[in-house]
Amino acid sequence: MADTQHQERRSLRSRSQGRAIAERKLVETVNALSAPDFFAKYAPPELMMTELGTSHSEVELSRLQADAANVPSRWLEACLKLIEETSAQDYQNSEIKWSISKKRKEMKLPDMKYIILFHGTSHLVGFISFMITYEDGYEVLYVYEIHFTPEWQGKGIGKKLMKIVEVIGQNVGITKIMLTVFRTNRRAVGWYTQLSYEEDDFSPGPRKLRNGTVKEPSHIILSKPVKR
Repeated sequence: MADTQHQERRSLRSRSQGRAIAERKLVETVNALSAPDFFAKYAPPELMMTELGTSHSEVELSRLQADAANVPSRWLEACLKLIEETSAQDYQNSEIKWSISKKRKEMKLPDMKYIILFHGTSHLVGFISFMITYEDGYEVLYVYEIHFTPEWQGKGIGKKLMKIVEVIGQNVGITKIMLTVFRTNRRAVGWYTQLSYEEDDFSPGPRKLRNGTVKEPSHIILSKPVKR
C-alpha cells in the first residue's frame, strides 16, 4: 500500500510539473514587471507597515525594495560582505566552496528582488533576496539569502521578512516557498523548522561512495506550501 501511494504521489507531481512547464506564463509575466510595479502589486505598503512597522527597539528603520539592477552598487557590495561574514565558512566546508565572484554574479541575476533594511540612512541592518522562478517544474518563490548584522540578529526581524515574502508568494499565486540551507547550520535549520518549513521532496539524499561510505549532502532544500 505504501509503495502504491508513493507511486501515486510521484505521478501527481509529474502531471503537475508537466502542466507548469507547459504553461510557463505566471513567472514570466511577474518578472516582466518593473521592481516598483512588482512591490506595489504584490507587497503593498500596508503589508510592509503591518509586518515591519516604523521602528524596532525604539530605533527607526528604513528600507529599500528593488531588483538587482536597481540596488546601488554600494549596498549590493555591503550585502555581499555580510554574506561572506556570516556564511563563507559554511560554503568553504561544503563541496560548493566560497567564491565571492560567483556569489556577486548570482546576486545580480536579472529577476532577483531585494528588501534591504537600514538604521538611519547609512547603516545596514540586513536583507532578504528572493526570486519568482521555476524549480523542478513548479512555480515557486525561492529565497536566496537572508542575513543580518550581529547587533540585529535575534530581534524577530527575520521572521517578519519571511512573512512578507510568503505573503508576496501568496499574492503572486505560486505553489510554494523554497530555500537552501547548509546542513551544518543547525541554528538556521531549526529556525526554518519553527516557521513550518520541511525538507522538500527534491532535497538531495545521501550518496554511497565506492568505498561504502555514506556521504550526506552539505545542504538541505526546504519548502513550505503557499496557502491559496
